[in-house]
Order: sequence, then structure tokens, then C-alpha cells
Amino acid sequence: MKKLLLSTALAALIAMPANAFAAKIGVSIVNFDNNFQTLLRNGMQARAKEMGADIQVEDAQNDVAKQLDQVKNFIASGVDAIIVTLVDTNASKTLSEEAAKAGIPLVFVNLEPTDMAKLPEKQVYVGSNEVESGTLEAFEVCKMLRAKGKSAGANAYIVMGSLVHQAALQRTKDVEQIFSTDMCNFIKVIDKQSSEWSRDNAQNLMTNWLTAGQAPDAVIANNDESAIGAILALKANGIDMKNVVVGGIDATQDGLQAMKAGDLAVTVFQNANGQGGGGVDAALALAKGDKVDRVVYVPFELVTPANAAEYMNKN
Repeated sequence: MKKLLLSTALAALIAMPANAFAAKIGVSIVNFDNNFQTLLRNGMQARAKEMGADIQVEDAQNDVAKQLDQVKNFIASGVDAIIVTLVDTNASKTLSEEAAKAGIPLVFVNLEPTDMAKLPEKQVYVGSNEVESGTLEAFEVCKMLRAKGKSAGANAYIVMGSLVHQAALQRTKDVEQIFSTDMCNFIKVIDKQSSEWSRDNAQNLMTNWLTAGQAPDAVIANNDESAIGAILALKANGIDMKNVVVGGIDATQDGLQAMKAGDLAVTVFQNANGQGGGGVDAALALAKGDKVDRVVYVPFELVTPANAAEYMNKN
């Protein structure tokens, strides 16, 4: 059963005092260079320290084979539980099978496994419902364009994340579904391409789009880093940011600074501490033999200039 996990309830997954269960947890992170993945890693390490758990964190460096090797090494070293943020969501089944054979609990965090509905016993997902993220972002962009008098017609680009991640595919689908509604179908998506979640790639992508055609009315990015990259390209090409609505997802510190500067119009808070800490809580609970819901959702929250100050120190 799917369950919303509010920040106040994170600690309730494990009803035990710190240091009562000195478990060893192996963690494979998709890529240390990714801003949000770093926030997740920090959240995991902080929660593990609080709970007195031994945590070993490895960088998969966007390499599927490396991540599989890391999981196998964790199993061989006798960890009590494994946490993974997936390099490729389609590779989740292989990792799942390895952990199941060894009888070691496995927690997928942030990036959904493709077989989430069929996860074996002692395997769960802790993250956020991606249907919310792109929907919140796109609907707010639509409202902002209407407020700017663009309802007669507006052009937009979508900057996607990695195409091997369910989050990027779902967020993009959310945007397209909102833009197909009666209220928002005045927005035409000129093109959509992947930035691999990267600021630099998004900047290059936006530069190429501007070279090929006119400036857009909106840019909808799957994450804040890509939104910032697009903003840098727009500004470098002399585009007045007052004329472009740029949206992102994550509400990172860099994203919120871009919002404070008047460049980023909307983002969606994704709770890195909630997901990272919740992943550790789930891993410890499973290692103890406690039951954990197969899917644990941490809600997304819309962030605009009106409430941005509330999120400045959250991610």
C-alpha cells in the first residue's frame, strides 16, 4: 500500500533508541557529481549517524556495471542492508535479484525501479510520486504565462533529465498532459531533449535552440540544474528573463538563489533529507525484520517567489 511519509513521521519507521542496532548499510549512489544526489547522500549519512549505523557510500559514476559490482561487493562483505539510487531504472531487476538471492534487504531511493509493483520481500522504494512533480511545475508555468497575457499562444521547450530514469520520463509526461488540457493547450512544445540532469548540457542545449530559432516563452526543465543551465544560455544571448517563464524541480539552494534573482519562476521541493533519511530508516527496519510498506512516498511541494524563503535551508 502506498503511503505518504511526512517529515514528522520519518523517525517512526524504527521504534528504537540510537545505537540500539549497529547495522552495516552499503549505499550505491548514481553519481556524486549530481547536486540532488549529493543532498540525498548527506541525508543518508546524517540519519545513519543519528541512528548509530555504519554506512559505506560508493559512487556508481553513472555506470550500470559499476553499480552492480558495488551491490555484489556489499553482499560479499556481509552488510545488513543495501540502499541504491539507480543509474538506470531498467537495471533494477538485476540488482533486486542479487539482493534477494543473498537474503539482504534492498531499499531503492529517489529513482523508481521499473518493477516497483513486484519487488520481492524485504525490498522497498522510498521517494516521491513523480506524477506530482511535473504536474505542479507545468500547471504553475501555465498560470504564469496566462498572467503575462500569453494565452493566445506560447512556445516552450522541455529540458529532460536522463532518459534511463523513470523520473525524467514521468515528469515530461506530466508536463505534456497539463499542456493538453483546455486551460493550458495554448502552450506549444517546440522541442524536448535530454540534458542528462546536467547544467552544462542544458546550457549547450538551450544555446543550440536559440541559434536555430526564436527565444521561447517558457522553458520547463526536469530539474533545477537543467533550468539553471537554460537560464545561463538565455542570459548569455541577451534574453530578458522577464519575458521567459522558467520552471525546475528540486528546490536546491542554487535553484532558490536563481529564483531570488528573478530568473527561475517556479520549482518543486523534493525533500532530500526526507528521502535519504527515510531510506536509512527503511533499511534499518528491514534489517531488524520489521515490515515496511513497499512504497513510501515523501510529498512534493510547489515553490514560487511567494514562498521561496520557507525553503531556503531545506535542501
